[in-house]
Amino acid sequence: MLNKLYESLGGASSVPVIIISIALMLLVGFLFTRVTKLLKLPNVTAYILAGIVIGPFCLDLIPTSVIEGTDFISDIALAFIAFGVGEFFKFSSLKKNGAKVVVITLFEALTASVAVFILTFFILRLGFAFSLVLAALASATAPASTMMTIRQTKSNGDFVDTLLSVVALDDVVSLIAFSVAISVALASMGGNLSAGDILLPIVYNIVLVGVGILFGFLLKFLMKKRSNDNRLIVSVALIFAICGIGAALNVSPLLGCMAMGTVYINVSGDEKLFKQLNYFSPPILLLFFVRSGLSFRLDVLFDFGTGLGGIPLLVIGILYFVVRIAGKYAGSFIGCLTVKKPPKVRNFLGLALIPQAGVSIGLAALGARLLGGDAGSMLQTIILSSSILYELIGPACAKLSLYLSGSYGPKAEAATKGESAEEKTESQSEVETLEARLLQIQSEIEKKKYARSEEEEAFMEAAAAGDVYQDESDEDTISGYMKRKFKNRR
Repeated sequence: MLNKLYESLGGASSVPVIIISIALMLLVGFLFTRVTKLLKLPNVTAYILAGIVIGPFCLDLIPTSVIEGTDFISDIALAFIAFGVGEFFKFSSLKKNGAKVVVITLFEALTASVAVFILTFFILRLGFAFSLVLAALASATAPASTMMTIRQTKSNGDFVDTLLSVVALDDVVSLIAFSVAISVALASMGGNLSAGDILLPIVYNIVLVGVGILFGFLLKFLMKKRSNDNRLIVSVALIFAICGIGAALNVSPLLGCMAMGTVYINVSGDEKLFKQLNYFSPPILLLFFVRSGLSFRLDVLFDFGTGLGGIPLLVIGILYFVVRIAGKYAGSFIGCLTVKKPPKVRNFLGLALIPQAGVSIGLAALGARLLGGDAGSMLQTIILSSSILYELIGPACAKLSLYLSGSYGPKAEAATKGESAEEKTESQSEVETLEARLLQIQSEIEKKKYARSEEEEAFMEAAAAGDVYQDESDEDTISGYMKRKFKNRR
């Protein structure tokens, strides 16, 4: 019925079709969040499921022309996600753990990638380009679910500090890995692989990071004495500008926007802007995830007659799902063991790194566009289907890791009370020592400053004994005057 309506509306112009399609995507996405809220699932899951339901392989309510013509939404949505991630990339937080966080991040991200590549290329015998890009995507972690869980549980401590730093750095490693992987994959598909094919995208990403750093300082300058409306206008304009530059260089805008957000939060300390963008960006993010669901190849996923290398796509997706979790856990464990993190961090950090949604879905959309054909669509299908599963179990695993690590709950309260009592005792001891020392110094100063001669001492002793002037209450007497004088000098 809607298809006929679209045909009648699109006779003269495609504008009504696009507007109605976007309205339908927004409305259905919202309605699905009402269902997932009852099940205590994140909104990302609702948006992807909404896209699948109204997509071409279920109800087919959105025209293919609209789906294909809204590719730019992924770049814009990823830019907002990346800029928001920059808020948690505070140097003050990273300094607490320093190089240790870098080591842990490299281990957990690259171990997952290596594990997936071994599975897909050496064991399943899939294509080199497909295996390489899928392995690079395996390194990404979704910070949104983890951050939501931390805020809901009000967790804190060394485990949380390490987790936040690792999540912030994780996307940087993933973006670099993806940039290299997609370049090598495209070159291998063309049959001609050179050093320039690998280095050029890296150079472009470095250029985009430089632009992001420059825009971060520019944003700080432009935010001075601006109204809330103008702050939003300026920040969105700069984010869109980085998107345009990234599109012109054919690279993802993530690194540039992350760099801009990181620089801005560190030079300004202004968290209000990020909150403003959080109020502005939900419709854009909803459209992005719903559109990802619209691109979901449900027919291919459950068609056991097709697949890569004769292996059904559903089997590949399930193996990817399991192997990536194992790689994340093993990598984080080895990384924490290398830098000698305490057991509570080492044993449970991997559980909090399971979610995979925003960044990986955006990169999968970009990878599917660049790879093209069945390989591209299958790549996106695997990432989308596994992301739904990750979002189903991810928040629960993150909450479990926070509880087992003592970041919240009875263990955290007991630890906090113990630390408070100890700090209080130490504080009291330090105060008492300081007071005693100050009294000693004051006594020494008084002795030196107000040292009396022998005649003065004798006079005061005689006055006190009543040998000179008996009426000490008479303030006009010499005795009263002398006592007042020496008293005031004290």
